[in-house]
Amino acid sequence: MGNLWLKIKIWTKVILAAFLTIYVLVFVIKNGDRDARFWYWFGKDYDVKLLFLVLFAFLGGVVVTVLLATTLRTLRQIRDLRSRSRTERLEREVADMKAKASMLRTRTPTEPVHHETTPASLADVAPPIDPDEE
Repeated sequence: MGNLWLKIKIWTKVILAAFLTIYVLVFVIKNGDRDARFWYWFGKDYDVKLLFLVLFAFLGGVVVTVLLATTLRTLRQIRDLRSRSRTERLEREVADMKAKASMLRTRTPTEPVHHETTPASLADVAPPIDPDEE
């Protein structure tokens, strides 16, 4: 059954290619001797062969398509590059924070906690010395 579908696929492509070839030949025969007025700029009209006009229009479309695809691909690459550089910068910042955190003295669980004791009364606290009073 797979062989039958392969034959159908191949013959469909052959028939389509033959039809396109016949159409192009008929197009060239019918339009080969026709002239067209090509407007280029104000007051500038040119008489050109229709086939040349069609050929150059097709080539112009191909060039525009390639340029557009290249531009879109370049924009996508720039966006990816920005994303990667942002990710790398964030990773560096996290690594720096981890390095700084590891340099801090860590308290072991068996080490006693020293809390500052508060004085029992305000009399135990020495009054502040005012430099102007001397």
